[in-house]
Amino acid sequence: MSDVAVAGGGLIGLSTAWRAAQRGLSVTVVDDSPGTGASAAAAGMLAPVTEAGYREEALLRLGLASVERWPAFAADVERAGGTPVGLRTAGTLVVGFDEDDVRELTALHAYQRELGLDAERLTPREARRREPSLTPRVRGGLLVAGDHSVDGRALHAALLRAAQDAGVRLVRDRVTALRVDGGRAVGLETADGGTVAAGTVVLALGAHSGALPGMPPLPVRPVKGQILRLAGAGDLLEGTVRAVVRGRQVYLVPYAGDRLIVGATTEDRGFDPTVTAGGVHDLLHDAIDVVPGISELELVETLARWRPGTPDNAPLLGPGPLPGLVLATGHHRNGVLLTPVTAEVTAELLATGVLPEVAVPFTADRFGR
Repeated sequence: MSDVAVAGGGLIGLSTAWRAAQRGLSVTVVDDSPGTGASAAAAGMLAPVTEAGYREEALLRLGLASVERWPAFAADVERAGGTPVGLRTAGTLVVGFDEDDVRELTALHAYQRELGLDAERLTPREARRREPSLTPRVRGGLLVAGDHSVDGRALHAALLRAAQDAGVRLVRDRVTALRVDGGRAVGLETADGGTVAAGTVVLALGAHSGALPGMPPLPVRPVKGQILRLAGAGDLLEGTVRAVVRGRQVYLVPYAGDRLIVGATTEDRGFDPTVTAGGVHDLLHDAIDVVPGISELELVETLARWRPGTPDNAPLLGPGPLPGLVLATGHHRNGVLLTPVTAEVTAELLATGVLPEVAVPFTADRFGR
């Protein structure tokens, strides 16, 4: 029997398992195909400021706490995993194209300044000086120097190696149910009929966390996103570019030398895996509007995955609805950003029984309140 069984081997599950093992706990991760869910699709933006939404100040504070941890976390993962994770610290540029877009940028900048966030308003010329590949039609921009990015797939590969080297056991099977005995979570059941017994279970199944047999339902739903990967970008972009194009959001994230991610749609369509012609068209159309040179790149991958959405777009952290169950799910569009802080607070809870203060606003009972 393990001290901890982690349901889910994505970035959240693996990082939590790794940090828990470093605290001296025996840990088993159960996942039939680690890293092929939302972790495979993630653009890797570490963007608490440019992702900040109105009335999401608590989530913003959690994101800022996590982005502060990222340089040390990336260095730790690279040392333990033996491979680079592609952390880029060139900042994020947000641009707009028409009067409505500029008004939205103005309102966003005012909100950021009200919260004391570091964001610099740029003229069209200043925006293009920073990213020369931008279209001349850009009407203005915001520079957020502290919003970075990381290569999500490289990060997952390094975390998997780091976790296993730290003694984490990986069971490559699908979680089918939570094992409960006397009203307490005591392990996991798997598709091959096996069981994994544990003193504590961590639920990190992403969008699949909402209705695991054996436990009360959680307010987690799948939010579909279609995303594109392109090759041949070279030095087309220095850092992440986010744009408002006729009211529609698009982002462009360079990674791995000559690669570029373009994303992403937001669709409440359940677990629909379809990559649609309309989704690809809209993303490419908007991306080419922002950076015309994208039209010359090779489209190497299209895919759809599901973000784990919650009613307030914030994660579920800390004690679950049953004794012995801990939640690390519901990260919606901030899974990569919140990986370090989620792993840290969850490992602390597992090792000491105390949930760090930074995570207290995100316990599941807030919906009951």
